[in-house]
Amino acid sequence: MGFVRRAVPPVLLSCLLLTGCSPASQPGSATSGKDGTPAAGPSGTAVSPGAVGIAVGAGPQKTYTVQKQPAAGNCRYRYEKGEPLEDTSCTPGAISPAVTQATLASTICRKSGYTKGIRPPESVTGPEKRANAASYGYTGRLGDAEYDHLISLELGGDPNDARNLWVEPPDPGHKTGSGVNNLKDPVESKLHTAVCSGKTTLKAAQQAIVTDWTTALSRLGLG
Repeated sequence: MGFVRRAVPPVLLSCLLLTGCSPASQPGSATSGKDGTPAAGPSGTAVSPGAVGIAVGAGPQKTYTVQKQPAAGNCRYRYEKGEPLEDTSCTPGAISPAVTQATLASTICRKSGYTKGIRPPESVTGPEKRANAASYGYTGRLGDAEYDHLISLELGGDPNDARNLWVEPPDPGHKTGSGVNNLKDPVESKLHTAVCSGKTTLKAAQQAIVTDWTTALSRLGLG
C-alpha cells in the first residue's frame, strides 16, 4: 500500500512551529491547586511563601490604631503534622524598618529589652484579634488562641501590621481553658538567640519562620 501524504492545516502548523498550544508547556505558568498548596515553579519545586521578599511595615509607633483585617472567612489555616500554620495570602509577614542587621545591638539584642516598649496595647490588639478570628473562621476559645506576630517582635517583626498578625490556634492536645501555650514560641526564642549570637543572620531567621515555623530551626541547622 502506498504512503498517503496528508496536508497539515496552516493553523496547526503555526502552533507546532512555536512552543506549543498547551498552557501547561509554558514555563512559569504555575497556579495554586484547589487545596491552597503553593504552585510548582518551572523546575517542579514548590514556590515557598516569602521567596519574593518580605514586606516592610511602619515599625514602632508612639500611638497605635486598630488595623483593618481580612474579610470574614477569607483566610484558611494550613497544618503541618497537626500544627497550625498561617494563610500566606492573608498573613505573609511584615518586618520593622527599625530592625536591621546593623541595628541589632540597639534593638532586639540589647540587654535592657526591646519588645515590651513597642508592643501595641490590648485596646488595639483586642478588637484586631476578634476581627482576625472571623477572618480565619476561628470559633474556638479566644483565650486559648494567641494573636501572634508571624515574625515575632524579637526577630524584628512589625508590631501592628495586619500582614504580620494572625490568630494562632492552640497546639494539638491543648487543654481547653488552660490559656496560650504554643510550640512556635520556643522556636522564636531559639532563633532570637541564634541571631544575637551570630549563628545566623536576621534575614535568614525571618525568611525561615515566614516559610514554615515548624521547620525554621532545621532549615538553619539549629535543631
